[in-house]
Amino acid sequence: MSDPTRAQRIINEHVLWSVGAGLVPIPLVDIAAVTAIQLDMLKQLSTLYGTVYTESEGKAWVSALAGGIAARLGANALKLIPGIGSVVGGAAMSAMSGASTYALGQVAMTQFAAGKGFSAMDLDHAKKAYEEHLAKGKEVASKMAKDKRESKDVFEKLEKLRSLRDQGVITAEDFEAQKQRLLASV
Repeated sequence: MSDPTRAQRIINEHVLWSVGAGLVPIPLVDIAAVTAIQLDMLKQLSTLYGTVYTESEGKAWVSALAGGIAARLGANALKLIPGIGSVVGGAAMSAMSGASTYALGQVAMTQFAAGKGFSAMDLDHAKKAYEEHLAKGKEVASKMAKDKRESKDVFEKLEKLRSLRDQGVITAEDFEAQKQRLLASV
C-alpha cells in the first residue's frame, strides 16, 4: 500500500500552504487558492495510494466535504472592512483554510488507505469524519502558523546579530553563542 508518514507529510505541507493562502487580502482569491492547494493535496495522496484521480472527482470531494462556503465567505466578508477587516478576516480565513485542508486530507488518507477511491465514498460517514478532523485541524493549523512565525523571528534575530557582529558591536564569540541559543529554540 503506502507510507502513512509520507501521507501525513503531504497533508501537513498543504495545511501550511493553505494557512498562507488564507491570508491573501483579496476576497474570493484566497478561496480559489486554497481550493487549488486542496486539489493538489488530493492528487498527491491519490497517487501515493495508487488511487485514480480526476480533477472533477477532486472538486466534487472538496465541495461535498469542505463545502461550508458560508463560513469561508463570512471570513472573506470581514476582509472588506477597511483597516482592521483585512487583518481579522485574514486571520480567520487562514485558520479555517488550514483546518479545512487538514480535515480533508485526513478523510482522504483514511479512505485511500482502506483501498477506496473517490467514487466509493460514503458521504454521510465522510462528512462526519471531516467535522471531527476539522476541530483537530484548527489546533494543527494554529500551531503550524505559530511555529512558522517563531522560526521567522529566529532568523530575523540572527540577521540582526550578524549585523551587530559585522559592525563590531559584539564579538564573533558572542555571535556564535547567541546563534547556537537561537537555533536550539527552533
